[in-house]
Amino acid sequence: MAGTGGLSESVMRKVLLSYCYVAVWIFLSFAVIVYNKYILDPKMYNWPFPISLTMVHMSFCSSLAVGLVRVLRVVEPPSSPPMTPQLYTSSVVPIGALYAMSLWFSNSAYIYLSVSFIQMLKALMPVAVYSIGVLFKKETFRSSSMLNMLSISFGVAIAAYGEARFDLRGVALQLAAVAFEATRLVLIQILLTSKGISLNPITSLYYVAPCCLCFLLVPWIFVELPRLRAVGTFQPDFFIFGTNSLCAFALNLAVFLLVGKTSALTMNVAGVVKDWLLIAFSWSVIRDTVTPINLFGYGIAFLGVGYYNHIKLQALKAKEAQKKSAQADEEAGSLLQERDSHSDRKSENQA
Repeated sequence: MAGTGGLSESVMRKVLLSYCYVAVWIFLSFAVIVYNKYILDPKMYNWPFPISLTMVHMSFCSSLAVGLVRVLRVVEPPSSPPMTPQLYTSSVVPIGALYAMSLWFSNSAYIYLSVSFIQMLKALMPVAVYSIGVLFKKETFRSSSMLNMLSISFGVAIAAYGEARFDLRGVALQLAAVAFEATRLVLIQILLTSKGISLNPITSLYYVAPCCLCFLLVPWIFVELPRLRAVGTFQPDFFIFGTNSLCAFALNLAVFLLVGKTSALTMNVAGVVKDWLLIAFSWSVIRDTVTPINLFGYGIAFLGVGYYNHIKLQALKAKEAQKKSAQADEEAGSLLQERDSHSDRKSENQA
């Protein structure tokens, strides 16, 4: 009885820890989105320079990541295989370029669109990931999957139709951000995972953030630097930009904890909860207009995303069951081989 009690207590502790990781990730993701909206929105802090803001984040994250990896040695860079200049150029540079474009466009969308509508548009992420996965032959085309993707797209289209503050430029920016982010996620599987390279968020920032910063520098020089010069001298608010950058870095650590201690699927499910919370916050606190058609359309998309996560969960369970079955067969084969070997030695001794 005591053993059973100890086991249930251990399970309960793990469940509570998982909920804590989910809560921390939701809070930090929520905080970064709302904070970025506050800084960029012309009606709030009114600093509409998304490339500059993203560069501030990348500079901060690069500095901290270098300190944690090279100075404090909190984590070690991957050694098998080692990150050679050739591997960095062929694998990390394309991912860094896509990450730069994704962050630039997604932050730019906050200038034109409400937080609630942006979260509704982000429901298209599974559609983009699946479509690009099929294009790169990382996903198998199935009619049922495509039908589900069409249902998500249909729901988002209805939500867009009911949007009170529809802005074509903002929608184009957010859709471009979704496309770049989906391509980045697929390329991570192709360029890194397939080569056996595993990067946690700290080592990811260590390699990707400086690369991302370099790619952002080019559009910044032509797009925002002239505007910043026209504004005149700008005295940065170190508290605002410092805490904003710290939140962005902490979010990466929270992703590491959440995925490392639970699973990527848990993060997807938690992301749906976060989206609903952001929509409620946008409507009740920021006073963005959320129409019944918005909610109806997003509800359809939400059901499609929920079904997508369910299918992924079933596939994950099947893969785990197959892996356990293969391990059991391997262990059984080893035991049988040991028994046969033992029998052979016994026969030799008798002879």
